[in-house]
Amino acid sequence: MLYSNTQGIGVDLVLLHGWGFNSELFNSLIDDYKNQYRITLIDLPGHGRSANVDGGLNEWCDEIIKILPDNPILLGWSLGGLLAINIAKKIKISQLILLASTPKFIKDSDWNYGIDADNFEQFSNTLQLNLSKGLKRFISLQTDNKAQLKSLNRSIDALPASPNALSQGLDILLKSDLRKLLKQLTIPVQVILGKRDTLVPVDIVKWYKAQNISLTLLNTGHLPFLHPDFELSII
Repeated sequence: MLYSNTQGIGVDLVLLHGWGFNSELFNSLIDDYKNQYRITLIDLPGHGRSANVDGGLNEWCDEIIKILPDNPILLGWSLGGLLAINIAKKIKISQLILLASTPKFIKDSDWNYGIDADNFEQFSNTLQLNLSKGLKRFISLQTDNKAQLKSLNRSIDALPASPNALSQGLDILLKSDLRKLLKQLTIPVQVILGKRDTLVPVDIVKWYKAQNISLTLLNTGHLPFLHPDFELSII
């Protein structure tokens, strides 16, 4: 079973977090938008309060789909963006929002808008040596809001991801190539990126613009929704 929590009133908006974290990462969005949207938070498989799910990208998405409201706006951050793209090809959703995400995280011969696989694995291995300390260090580089940091640090300690889920999540990040799926979507898609993101190179702006995808670029890193200028604007 996956953990979910729904708050607010209005159009259904579902939030999918990224690798190693849990849905409490989005608490500030709940506070800001619960009077405009009916927001559902979901802990990814093996993260937070959710049980492990065997398999990879498709199995994780199929499990998430079981608890989605009808025709929601689907927002995915980082790894959650990959899941959201895949879900958007499986079921009807009204809109897709990608935060600091990409259809393909890893650079290769025909994709210059990713990061080097060796660098990515080094980054993830360093985090996993002490996951709690690594994630806290990571978010401390993204925001100066002390109250926000304290709340996020508390959720990291209280709700750690399982080793199995961390391994599965990294495999999804390393191997997924959803460029074709994203191009095939006929629903509205918008992307919000950080200029200083070290995991999603800012040059990907060129590719998104070539696909005529609505894009917002903030002067921040990999957690754009923590930036004071972040604004959720549904198309």
